Amino acid sequence: MFGRRFGSGEVKDVGRNRYVAQLTVILLCSLIAGLWLPYRVAGQEEDRPVNFVEDVTNAGTSAAAFLEIGVGGRAQAMGNAGVALAYDASSMFWNPAAASAMEEKVLVSFDHTAWFANTQLEYVAAVLDLPRIGAFGLSVLNFQIVDQAPVRTILQPEGTGEFYSASDLALSLTYAARLTPRFMAGLSGKIIQETLWNEQARAFAFDLGMIYRTNLPGLSLAAGLANFGTGMRIEGRDLRRAFDDDPRNFSNDKLNVNLQTDTFSLPLLFRFGIAYQRQASMHRMTLAADVLHPSDNSESVNAGLEYTFMDAVSFRAGVASYFERDRTGGYTLGMGLYHELLGQLGITVDYAYATWGVLNATHRFTVTLARR
Repeated sequence: MFGRRFGSGEVKDVGRNRYVAQLTVILLCSLIAGLWLPYRVAGQEEDRPVNFVEDVTNAGTSAAAFLEIGVGGRAQAMGNAGVALAYDASSMFWNPAAASAMEEKVLVSFDHTAWFANTQLEYVAAVLDLPRIGAFGLSVLNFQIVDQAPVRTILQPEGTGEFYSASDLALSLTYAARLTPRFMAGLSGKIIQETLWNEQARAFAFDLGMIYRTNLPGLSLAAGLANFGTGMRIEGRDLRRAFDDDPRNFSNDKLNVNLQTDTFSLPLLFRFGIAYQRQASMHRMTLAADVLHPSDNSESVNAGLEYTFMDAVSFRAGVASYFERDRTGGYTLGMGLYHELLGQLGITVDYAYATWGVLNATHRFTVTLARR
């Protein structure tokens, strides 16, 4: 009489919750091991070079650095803490699993960033959620560095009559699915290309991500691995040079050879994020924080706060790259406006302002169209 009988639905829920709990434990253990193992291995080294220098980061040693700039007015205004947040199509940049965590069925986002030295970062993304199949996303990230600038040489300082351009491009295809009502996972495959005049470098990479909405209302945990892929090596016709293999015998000074450049790795990045949201009648408060472990810099923390009134206007603030050595990024501010059109169609406009010390500030605008 004191025993309790479980229905088939309850048994399934218990098993599902146990499965998600195991995945969460594995994720947390992987995070701890990933952060602790490099220091443990370094501490076991006994034979060190005479000129060994400690505490040196790999800043500036990777290719395709534009992949670390970040997109989305909301995430930027909250200190780039976007791993655990699912808000619009640009959230796929931070975590592919976000494509299946949003309530809207169709989203399209347009993002523009006025970056340093008159460079421009453009991002366009779209998400389509198909019931019982999953969510599919497509995004294009373009970083325009130089457009049709004159080629100058020492002998022709006014220009040779030629013009060159420099730009970066990343094309991504994303698939995400809800494995349980609370657990989402996603994968993005992308092609990355860097162009400098007649030279190009290409790479292929993957982004992995997960989001787990805990039993505590409003609390979400997330993790992601970005830019896991091949290295990049620049190639092109301007690397072809005339070469004389035997200059003393004047054999032939017109043999064409190709200069082989070094291969550089992509900026591999592991993120762990947490977000907590509280809502009461017309007010909503959201807190978010990300822990970053990059391959080309020191560890850092991003954190942000958002206040929303009547689901129509939002005010945001955050801090970026906290604890990063030689930190340049600073504080962020921003706001967002939402308006519903024609019943099921909504438009959101987000603005973000970020300080960068001696590099001045940056401005970002994002427009999102969503259909429920």
